Amino acid sequence: MAGRFAPPGAPRATVPRQVAAPAADALTREWTPPGPFDLRLVVGPLRRGPADPTYRMTGDGTVWRTSRTPAGPGTLRLAAGGGRIRATAWGPGAPWLLDRLPTLLGATDDPDAFRPRHRLLAVTRRDRPGLRLLRTGLVMESLIPSVLEQKVTTDEAYRAWRLLVRKHGTPAPGPTDSAAFTALGLHVIPDARTWSLIPSWEWHRAGVDTKRSGTILRAVRVARRMEEAAAMELPAAMARLQLIPGIGPWTAAETLQRSNGAPDAVTVGDFHLPGIVGHALAGNRDADDEEMLALLAPYEGQRHRATRLILLSGHTPARRAPRMTPGDIARL
Repeated sequence: MAGRFAPPGAPRATVPRQVAAPAADALTREWTPPGPFDLRLVVGPLRRGPADPTYRMTGDGTVWRTSRTPAGPGTLRLAAGGGRIRATAWGPGAPWLLDRLPTLLGATDDPDAFRPRHRLLAVTRRDRPGLRLLRTGLVMESLIPSVLEQKVTTDEAYRAWRLLVRKHGTPAPGPTDSAAFTALGLHVIPDARTWSLIPSWEWHRAGVDTKRSGTILRAVRVARRMEEAAAMELPAAMARLQLIPGIGPWTAAETLQRSNGAPDAVTVGDFHLPGIVGHALAGNRDADDEEMLALLAPYEGQRHRATRLILLSGHTPARRAPRMTPGDIARL
C-alpha cells in the first residue's frame, strides 16, 4: 500500500479541458479553536503529495485547498494567528465551506477522549497538543485518491492524482487577478460525470491500471450514495463504501478518516503500518495486522488517533531494504 511520504516535484501542468465558472467575491469567517490548535497537523492529511493541485501550503503557513462541494467548486484559504483561524473562500462553494469550517477543523473531535496507555503516546500527545481530527464531510474527494494509492508507491499514486486532476479538473476559483494565487496552480477535482468520461488511455498515461480505474468508475457512478456515508456512523459507513468491488477495509478507512473524522477508523492491510505500530508499542517491527490490532485494543474507539500519534512520534523502524522502484505502465 502507498505510504505517507512525499514524492518529487511536479511536471509542467497540462491545460485543463474544462473552464471554471467566474469566481464570486471572497467571503470570510474567523473561528477560535477551543484549545491548542496546529493548522498544519490538522489539515495535513488532505495533502496528496507536495505537488497536489488541490492543496498548497505557502511559506508563511497559510493553507489553500479546493473542494467540489454540493453547492459547486470552492477554494478555501486558511491562516492561523492570534489564537484564531481566519478563513477566506471563493466560488459557488464558498458559503458551504465557511458554514462547515469549524467541523472541517475538528470542532466535533474530542481529543480528551484519548487515554494513552503507552509512554510513547503520552509524550507525543503532550508534545503535539494541537492535533485534532478533521472532518471534510465529502467522501469522493478522499475516496478517489485513496483508490489511486492501492498497492503502489506514493510517487506513483501522487503522480496519477496530479495528472488526472490537472487535466480533467477545473481551475480553482479565487483572486485570479493575483499573480501569487495564479502561481499556485490550484485545481478543483472533476465532478462524477467527468471522472466517468475519462477514456482508458488517459488512465493509462497517468499510470493507473484497469483494476484501480475500474474501481473509481464504479464508485463515481453511485457518487451520491457514496457521499451519504459522510453522515453515517463508522460501521455503516465502512459497509457502504465496501459495497463497491475494489474498495476494501484499507481504502474505506483511509477515506473515512478524512471525510468523517473517524477516530477509530484504523487502517488495516497497509504495507508499513503494522510494523510501525509493532515497533513503537512492542519492539516488533515484523508485526502483522492481527498483532497491530491487539496492540491497539486498549485504544478501541480511538485507534486512528493512536496511529496518528505513533506516526508523529517519529519512532519508526529503520529501513532494511532499498525503496521499491516505481513502475510506469504508461510506457508499456
